[in-house]
Amino acid sequence: MTAGIVQTGSEERPGDATDERSEGDAGYSQQRWWQLLWSNTKARVGIILLLAFVLVAVFAPLIAPYEGTRSDFEALLPVSGDHLLGTTSQGADIFSQLVYGSRVSLAVGLFGGLVSTAIALVIGMWSGYKEGTVVDDVLSFITNVAIVVPVLPLMIVLIAYSEVRGIPLIVFVIGVTSWAGHARAKRSQIITLRNRDFVTAAKFAGEGSGRIIFREIMPSMTSLVAAGFVGASTGAIGAEAGLSFLGLGDPNSISWGTMLYQADSQGAVGQGLWAWVLAPGLVLALLITSLTFINFGVDLLSNPHLREDS
Repeated sequence: MTAGIVQTGSEERPGDATDERSEGDAGYSQQRWWQLLWSNTKARVGIILLLAFVLVAVFAPLIAPYEGTRSDFEALLPVSGDHLLGTTSQGADIFSQLVYGSRVSLAVGLFGGLVSTAIALVIGMWSGYKEGTVVDDVLSFITNVAIVVPVLPLMIVLIAYSEVRGIPLIVFVIGVTSWAGHARAKRSQIITLRNRDFVTAAKFAGEGSGRIIFREIMPSMTSLVAAGFVGASTGAIGAEAGLSFLGLGDPNSISWGTMLYQADSQGAVGQGLWAWVLAPGLVLALLITSLTFINFGVDLLSNPHLREDS
């Protein structure tokens, strides 16, 4: 994102790409992007929450009293000093599962968001830059088809018929089924930038289309790309939890969705094991909320009018 920052007092040159930056990115000259994010209360709360989850995931072996996959305890133990949230009907420590489950959610959110954003960037920006050509027609057709196809049933079918299940498969399926909306937004944005003076100058300089798109135009869209990545990561976390709740998650790892699936299949509510149900649901909601709050701050980067109320 720093590529789109314009330093105050920097020397301006004729034809410099920074002369044509969008109004939101030009505002970086007064405040750096991280200062804008931190100045927004919602974004600040989201960053703190997300950082807490990251620290829990990184230091899970130090925080969790037991391994997340360990299940040799007595079943249905109540809350105690040895088991902070009790144990499951299969003899697993709920708190340890909760701590280790943060790793899966964060990993799927990060890599699923990266895959989705990368596909959206390539297809959306190439399509917008080649507007009116056969390339645009083909890529727009693919994007439109991807938009109208029901995503959840498609993900279920792809995973259900896969011979090998695991986190890499979930990341791949989420990435290749959730890029279309972001690609459409990026196509619309690049259409407004493709005829700017700095792009014309790059064409006359003999630069190729790929370099113009990703080296000249994309820095003007850093806030849009960042917002798309945060949104894609949020969707990926929710999708993983939903797939795992349906029993399509990685059977060899523990995630919050897997915990909810096990709690539902074992009748945790009927047995009064509310911690088994509420704990993973609560942390999942908090993680998604933190990313949503961060997106409020990302909006400040592209819309300077919002900064007055931050």
